[in-house]
Amino acid sequence: MSQRVYLLIRGSFGLGSLFVSTLLLFFSVDLEAKPNIVLIVADDLGYGDVGCYGSTLNRTPHLDRLAANGLKFTDFHSNGPMCTPTRVALLTGCYQQRFGRLFDGPLSGVSDYDKGLPLEAITIAETLREAGYVTGAFGKWHLGYHPPHMPTRQGFDEFRGLASGDGDHHTHIDRSGREDWWHDETKVKERGYTADLLTRHAVRFIECNKERPFFVYLPHLAIHFPWQGPDDPPHRVTGKDYNRDKWGLIPDRKNVHPHVKAMVEAVDASVGEIVATLEKYDLAKNTLVVFTSDNGGYLTYGRDFRNISSNGPLRGQKGDLYEGGHRVPAIFYWPGRIKPGQVSDQTVLTMDLFPTFTGLAGARVSGQKKLDGIDTARLLFEGTSLPDRTVFWRKRDLRAIRRGPWKLVFSEDEEPELYHLEKDIGETPNLAESKPTLVRQLTAAWKNWEQEMDSDFRKDTR
Repeated sequence: MSQRVYLLIRGSFGLGSLFVSTLLLFFSVDLEAKPNIVLIVADDLGYGDVGCYGSTLNRTPHLDRLAANGLKFTDFHSNGPMCTPTRVALLTGCYQQRFGRLFDGPLSGVSDYDKGLPLEAITIAETLREAGYVTGAFGKWHLGYHPPHMPTRQGFDEFRGLASGDGDHHTHIDRSGREDWWHDETKVKERGYTADLLTRHAVRFIECNKERPFFVYLPHLAIHFPWQGPDDPPHRVTGKDYNRDKWGLIPDRKNVHPHVKAMVEAVDASVGEIVATLEKYDLAKNTLVVFTSDNGGYLTYGRDFRNISSNGPLRGQKGDLYEGGHRVPAIFYWPGRIKPGQVSDQTVLTMDLFPTFTGLAGARVSGQKKLDGIDTARLLFEGTSLPDRTVFWRKRDLRAIRRGPWKLVFSEDEEPELYHLEKDIGETPNLAESKPTLVRQLTAAWKNWEQEMDSDFRKDTR
């Protein structure tokens, strides 16, 4: 899809013995249109939950096709091991800690009900909208529970979905018993399974804006609890507190996977429908589609729930700073631009999406003091290696730092753990005692990073 721009030039020209003082020339130039961008984010999807990442239990033909015809990352990471932190970093291109320790963990619907992402934060949507994009968010927000902390105040022209961290996939009631289904800044009633509704709205948005560059942000609620597939029964009703009963109706708590499998496959079907829509309207060749997850999957939960999700060979699960908490599936698909069948072991984080998207759009980033993410476009299109860098994670008292293949995991109360991820992706033998100098260097780097993050936030709040 291209745009034809007509240029008008007015000037004075000498033509032999004649002189024409005003001559108008019209000619046209074909310019490549700004690429459309579709970002699909699953919730709590583990590294091993998708067929192309090794799952033999979940059927994911659409995601497998996307990977076979695009670029699959094996070392892609969420910026946090839980919902809210990663979403902050994803939308702003910054470490979430630049906005305060509040974003080390998820926003609570009780203690944090009136808090949210600061409105002065500059998001991908705001930056792309200034560059001429129409922007839509369809799904889970979890960066504020009510106005003014809503997507429509952060650059999205349209929002459909839930503001909270989780809701019943059928009744759309959050865990505090509140109705939580929004159209922009108004609560509405809409019947249907959450994944299906979000897909339907995203498809409609693409159809209505196919003649303009668009940015679609589709953060699914699945596979977050309540663990409900499309055929599972509804659970929540208005007015009841579900904070101690938030998981749904699970007949066999030792085997949650059948419910999760149905949710994974519903997300896969959603991806298939989005891609089919792009192909139907001849948009695929001018659209970058990115699929990832906001953190790793749960393997177990509490005393009872078992056999939930899969993180493949990785240690740990959602909430941990071991690889299972934040190494996630990531697939980039753009026919004609990204060579099919590629697999990359480059280390990429969700905060890198902001500079990558805005760079592709030719958007000018204004108002953002500092971007921590890096533009990965040359890696996507040319296979160029990314520059060396050190990256950091913090979840309250849990800390992790990665430099090349080396990863240090530590907390105030526990001895440091050092792993060589290229040799040991499962983080099993602790090498800290044999590498004391490296442990000291990484610890010092982490302390400097934390001081910068906390100092940056204090400056912004004076």
